[in-house]
Amino acid sequence: MLGHIESTWNDQLTVEFEKPYFKSLDAFLDFEYANFKCYPPKESIFNAFTLCPFDQVKVVLIGQDPYHGLGQANGLAFSVNDGIAFPPSLVNIFKELENDCKLPIAISGNLERWAKQGVLLLNATLTVREGQAGSHQKQGWESFTDAVIEKLSEKNTPLVFLLWGSFAQKKGAKINRSKHCVLETGHPSPLSANRGYWFGNKHFSAANAFLTSNGLEPILW
Repeated sequence: MLGHIESTWNDQLTVEFEKPYFKSLDAFLDFEYANFKCYPPKESIFNAFTLCPFDQVKVVLIGQDPYHGLGQANGLAFSVNDGIAFPPSLVNIFKELENDCKLPIAISGNLERWAKQGVLLLNATLTVREGQAGSHQKQGWESFTDAVIEKLSEKNTPLVFLLWGSFAQKKGAKINRSKHCVLETGHPSPLSANRGYWFGNKHFSAANAFLTSNGLEPILW
């Protein structure tokens, strides 16, 4: 079922596509998409890679699952399609961005504008069944996205990794921190944010400061 991934990513991940876990995952997704409503649409599953080629990655933001509501997921972590109400985590992301960088709250929750500047919006699991959070976990996606993170960690170009919440922090435990900038804080969900673990982290300005110090263009958040 899974189509081709963007060419620079294909060069990095060809070996993964031939492994038994990935072939099992592909068969699982064939069944799920044929028998249930799943998100994102098939053509958007690899959207994060399509919009942010391997050689253009500057920032990596690790999420967990795609949104599982109608019309929400578009293949980018934390992002929703235009015209869709902002989920609570995205609301808090924009609030922190406003506080940190003095930017007005965005009109659109579609984060393609970030992806096209080199922000890889990577969910650990790239698909989900409608209305059932976590329904496509432990089917192989985690192994695939671990390989993605490993390839990024091996890059010579210094990157920024944004690890929000304990899940993302565990996912990024093996990142080479002597080479890359790893920024950790609580998850932007209301449960975490309202307990004081999110607001004031200033990750957006910190990421840009690191990029600039390494001769890279900052992100226009």
